[in-house]
Amino acid sequence: MDERQLRILRELGDRGSVSAVAEALHVTPSAISQQLRLLQRAVPVPLTERAGRRVVLTDAGQALAAAAVEVEGALARARHTITDFAEQGDGAVSVAAFHSAASAFFPHLLRGLAGAGRPRPVFADEDVAQDRFPALTRDYDLVLAHRLDHAPPWPRTVTATTLLHEPLDVALPAGHPLAPKPVLTPHDVADQPWITVHDGFPLMATIEAMACVANRRLDIVHRINEFAVVAEAVAAGGGVALMPRWTTREHPGVVLRPLSGVHARRHIDVLHRPERTARRAVRTVLAELHRAAAAIRQRDGR
Repeated sequence: MDERQLRILRELGDRGSVSAVAEALHVTPSAISQQLRLLQRAVPVPLTERAGRRVVLTDAGQALAAAAVEVEGALARARHTITDFAEQGDGAVSVAAFHSAASAFFPHLLRGLAGAGRPRPVFADEDVAQDRFPALTRDYDLVLAHRLDHAPPWPRTVTATTLLHEPLDVALPAGHPLAPKPVLTPHDVADQPWITVHDGFPLMATIEAMACVANRRLDIVHRINEFAVVAEAVAAGGGVALMPRWTTREHPGVVLRPLSGVHARRHIDVLHRPERTARRAVRTVLAELHRAAAAIRQRDGR
């Protein structure tokens, strides 16, 4: 087996089909199939099997693909240690983030990385369902993702470190009758009209937990993922919402109140493929993200 064959096996596990791997690696599907056959000859157990019209990894194939992650990371580090690229401090580093994290972290990165000899961040907003964040590490150096405390951990094929462990508060119009209360419970807000994110996004699990505690179905009247828009809708009397405490901008017409009775916190994590941090520029941006997270936590006075 060689590095290219192991990479093809890993990409097949990540991308789900021979044609998708071929497109990503800019070769023909037949070339991918040939490399898989050559790899199979060196291994005594089946690595792939048919699932309908697709070729998928067996358990043995998944185990070897996981080992391929370490192999590729080691080879990447070895190559970069003998090239100037590894120590180039001013290269471009691509960073993707969901909307509220982008709003909070991107300005910090622009200010913190300004100046000669510093990495050049290249930003993209990617507001995707939770299970799609790991796949973004194929296309970006660093990916800011979010998940709730009790959600499944990120797959072992990516490296994940936590930047923030952020509380989720109830957002109310400033003149709402519940606004004077310092802390709210699910029973307090269960009869309110609700503005929530779309299904598949992390905050929905907390919404469902609140309904369970209150023993009633919440009246969801609007589905909006962008918190700046949510804040405007709340201020205009469109309903109440769950909003993150630190990564959303304050709105003069909205008050945030802590929620008790359910576990209402989310992780903001940075994900990347292990080999990406062989680059000095990526390590520098990663360190700047951690400094930005510390600054965001210290700003919590509201």
